[in-house]
Amino acid sequence: MRPDDLLQMLHRQPFYPLRLTLTTGIVHEIRHPELLMVGRSTLTMVLPGPSFPVPLAEETIIVALLHVVQIERIHQAPSPSNN
Repeated sequence: MRPDDLLQMLHRQPFYPLRLTLTTGIVHEIRHPELLMVGRSTLTMVLPGPSFPVPLAEETIIVALLHVVQIERIHQAPSPSNN
């Protein structure tokens, strides 16, 4: 996975949540574009806690981009934009 490809999906308006599948088989859902930071060779996912009404960071995970094997759009209503 190239960083530009992932950034393009994150900046798409309106934003649709994404599901990332890793080489380990683990799946992560990105429900807001600010919960994923893309670097040159890694991405940092911010995982919000389940009990919070707003997405507050509970944990962060750093993953090498080469371990992202699939990205799919989760079909639901888009997040409102604050731009």
